[in-house]
Amino acid sequence: MNEEKLYAVKNDEGKYWDFKNLDVFGGLYNVSRPFTVSEEVAKSVANDHGGHVVTFVEEPEKVVLTKEQAKIVEEARVSDIPATYISERTPSYDEEPLMNAYVNGYTVAKEKKYLVYKELDGKQKNKLFAQAYRSSIYFGTISWILTNEVKSGSWARFAESEIEQYGLQDCEKEEVTDDE
Repeated sequence: MNEEKLYAVKNDEGKYWDFKNLDVFGGLYNVSRPFTVSEEVAKSVANDHGGHVVTFVEEPEKVVLTKEQAKIVEEARVSDIPATYISERTPSYDEEPLMNAYVNGYTVAKEKKYLVYKELDGKQKNKLFAQAYRSSIYFGTISWILTNEVKSGSWARFAESEIEQYGLQDCEKEEVTDDE
């Protein structure tokens, strides 16, 4: 990974070298240019004027993982040999993202949600839909509502696993986002 770096020189008083004026250490907001792109220049200034080189690198992007992958990474954190723990629990093509997640951090991907419905055929003038929704009376079950347009309330959003659980695979499904 070839990344750009910035270098600063900081002295024991917590002040930074001014690479524009080349003659003074000052507070971070008091110097014109507190950094350089040349590591050699920074080392030379630190050697000639005192202080130490501080390297700035861009924070790497966090890896997006599934819930299952995130669980493996978290369990690896308490393992004696994290790399071995990860490699023993993932296919070889999947190791690198999990290793990167272990080192650089990660976010968990949001599970896609779908509206589930069936378009009803018939002689009616307007289209009718039978839409699945979670029953508020009988928890863990679904009910159907007859409607002329598909609604997108939270009660009508299903994850892929729920579609399989309720046996709704033969229905139409439409992906929804959080902003709908």
